[in-house]
Amino acid sequence: MKNRVKEYRQQHRLTQQEVADLVGVSSRTIISLEKGQYNPSLMLAYRLALLFHTSVEDLYCLAENKQAEDHINENSP
Repeated sequence: MKNRVKEYRQQHRLTQQEVADLVGVSSRTIISLEKGQYNPSLMLAYRLALLFHTSVEDLYCLAENKQAEDHINENSP
């Protein structure tokens, strides 16, 4: 899932470890999130959105991700 975690982290001048510590996960989790290799729990997504003073919808590009998923579903047999 596309997200803006890395962008927000860099804007706030935080390291991956600092973000991890602030939301209670490992730095590997933050690395995986930034690479789009891991979809967070709803609570983790909410904690990150609060940390970065944004919405879950914005942080996780939900409208864009929905559109991409809808496009894939339209083209599936």
